[in-house]
Amino acid sequence: MDLEAKKKVLRSFTYGLYILTAKDGEEYAAGTVNWVTQASFTPPLIALGVKRDSRLHALIERTGRLALMTLAADQKAIAQDFFKPTQREGETLNGHPFVPSPTFGLPLLTELPYWLEAEVRHLYPGGDHSLVVAEVVEAGVRYEAKPLVMWDTGWFYGG
Repeated sequence: MDLEAKKKVLRSFTYGLYILTAKDGEEYAAGTVNWVTQASFTPPLIALGVKRDSRLHALIERTGRLALMTLAADQKAIAQDFFKPTQREGETLNGHPFVPSPTFGLPLLTELPYWLEAEVRHLYPGGDHSLVVAEVVEAGVRYEAKPLVMWDTGWFYGG
């Protein structure tokens, strides 16, 4: 296989940017993710890749719950803030305010336009990421916004 071609093809896929959160008791984890897609209408399922050696993965695997928020096109700086380990100070994660989600009490960043809560239905280990299939149990819109997409950032994750 031509490795450069493979990398370019995989990087040509359309990826949005999201903040993924999980919580178990007083242990919190949050991170920027981009391998996300809707997988079913009925029931409403999403599929996402989660790095296997991350705290996020450990909490999602342990609790079976996650929250996912869509970043707006002008929120690249927020995406960058969640490339580093999660720091909770009061009601902020990595300096960004959050509120507990209505169903599971997971952190929802209040600056981001769209959010959902989901319950894991399947977790498939594979390679350096697991494929998580989760059912959406609640969702909300804070405001309408164009989503941040990987291509517009100049970043690449994958390939």
